[in-house]
Amino acid sequence: MFDWDDLRIFLAVARMKRVAPAARALGMDATTVGRRLARLSAALDADLFEQVGADRILTQRGAALLRHAESVEGAALAAVADIKGERHSLSGLVRLSVAEGFGTAILAPGIPAFHQRHPDIDIDVVATSGFLNPSKREADMAVMLARPQRAHLLVEKLADYGLHLYASAAYLGRYGAPRGRSDLSDHVLIGYVPDHLFSPELDYLDEVQVGAAARLRSSSIGIQRRMVQEGAGIGILPDFFAADDPTLVKILGEEVEIRRSFWLVTHSDMARLARIEAVADLIRAQVRRTAERGLMTG
Repeated sequence: MFDWDDLRIFLAVARMKRVAPAARALGMDATTVGRRLARLSAALDADLFEQVGADRILTQRGAALLRHAESVEGAALAAVADIKGERHSLSGLVRLSVAEGFGTAILAPGIPAFHQRHPDIDIDVVATSGFLNPSKREADMAVMLARPQRAHLLVEKLADYGLHLYASAAYLGRYGAPRGRSDLSDHVLIGYVPDHLFSPELDYLDEVQVGAAARLRSSSIGIQRRMVQEGAGIGILPDFFAADDPTLVKILGEEVEIRRSFWLVTHSDMARLARIEAVADLIRAQVRRTAERGLMTG
């Protein structure tokens, strides 16, 4: 017999890929989760997961069920929002996943005024080594570096922005400024740790010079900027994060420019909630302000 609540358990395991963390999130023991998955599989007469070590990997039929289960979940959440009046309420929690540089330089300056206007909206700004995924309900919204292809997501292009090479005046005084790309091999480059790139859009050293490698690395753009400020080397930094910093000097500005984009991503079932729309408006307004300063193209 099919139990609709088993879909909730299936979703948790499909998203976390392991039974133990899914059980903790559900407030259940792992044995019960395993039994409920087996019951769902038997009711549907389908193998939903393949077990690879401790991981549970969706089968083709499991992936098909995931799409339907997410639609059911979305409809249930929308119904709850309507009944509780949340759709029009400017209150509650919004979890927003952003890149560190975007959160620091663009979003954070606008949050104090936003909180004064909407004191009942709580915001979690999550800047981790990878974007939380709205399609998996890990976040309500995300600002991403690439347009996602998943269904059930509303995607809006926010802006294009440029990245350039930057160094401190002290560094240039000691080592001189490179006159072209080929001179960069004589300098210390600062960049990301290759094994910790949370998006392929951050892998841009080859766009500056084929074969270039950073010798000083961090998964944090804030730490990279601080190393550049302190004269440790030359770094590739977003203009919105560096161009108006008086301690930094743009290098090879006409020869080396990298272009990237920001995308606002929201689960389609959440987008109509008033608190989500309010935070989306905050993000758009902060992007416009940054564009008006000439630091990105909105």
